[in-house]
Amino acid sequence: MSAMYKTCIYCNRKLGSNETVETFPVGRRLAFDQEKGRLWVICERCRRWNLSPLQERWDAIEECEREFRDTRLRYSTDNIGLARMKEGLELIRIGQPRRPEFAAWRYSKQFIRRRARQLIGATVRAIGYTLTSAAGLIVFFATDDNSKIIARVRSEDGTRLPIVRKDLKELQLERGAADDWYLAVPYRPREERYGFLGKRGRGERLIARLSGSTAIRAASHILPRINSFGGSHAEVARAVRIVEDVGDPERVFAIAPSLVGQTRFTRMDAETRLALEMAAHEESERRALEGELAVLEAAWREAEEIAAIADRLLVPESAEDWIRRQRKRLT
Repeated sequence: MSAMYKTCIYCNRKLGSNETVETFPVGRRLAFDQEKGRLWVICERCRRWNLSPLQERWDAIEECEREFRDTRLRYSTDNIGLARMKEGLELIRIGQPRRPEFAAWRYSKQFIRRRARQLIGATVRAIGYTLTSAAGLIVFFATDDNSKIIARVRSEDGTRLPIVRKDLKELQLERGAADDWYLAVPYRPREERYGFLGKRGRGERLIARLSGSTAIRAASHILPRINSFGGSHAEVARAVRIVEDVGDPERVFAIAPSLVGQTRFTRMDAETRLALEMAAHEESERRALEGELAVLEAAWREAEEIAAIADRLLVPESAEDWIRRQRKRLT
């Protein structure tokens, strides 16, 4: 690749490199449009979009699409999606989102790994209690595991709410007016350190009612504790379908009680609980990246206008035919 395509054409700074896209190792932020056959390198300094040469983009676009499919999808609008790779590369995908495929891949591995860890841990603990017999039971009750703080969330006014294990059964969804909903969070007002075993929640159990983004953030912290055993492939697939059928992740919380006839999380079936955890994480990430993607979409529209002109500038008819064949191959 020529040196001019390793530096930004606007600010002349180096575009950096990546080790993920072997056919296009330039740039730390790549934007691609598979349908139109566009590939840009976004400068980290000036944020301008550098259109790649025609002859170097086709295999790279195909590789970017594959990498994007196999990566955790952070968030997607109707026109643009953003994914972050492990080694730091960011991929911006232009076009209709493919969330069902990505959600199934993302969550199935996560939940199945969680189930395996819990089964192994339960087996080890059972063996330990058996070997230590009475002494093991004494240690078990002395640690007061049910009073252990397993999560801390924030209330509407920013107060920290410690949640203990035995109170998880009281976590529930409450309906408000119209489609409004509230997360009723049980918490203890005090924390006490219990030697080297960590902190325990103390005091009378209280209930905080959270709504909107505060409730979503709280749910994303608490639900992994309720779903500690993860789920099977079939359960995850059914949970994904619930989220997809509803469409809006936040709305999953509004309709979940009517789906299963229960308001308490611990009484819901595994598929619904997993769907709620997925929805909480999706919505939290969506809110966090919504502003960033709005800026990216505006920049893409400007870059696309320039790219449409550049790709037709001084291009003979024979080259146009070749470009059309490449686009057809990609799509």
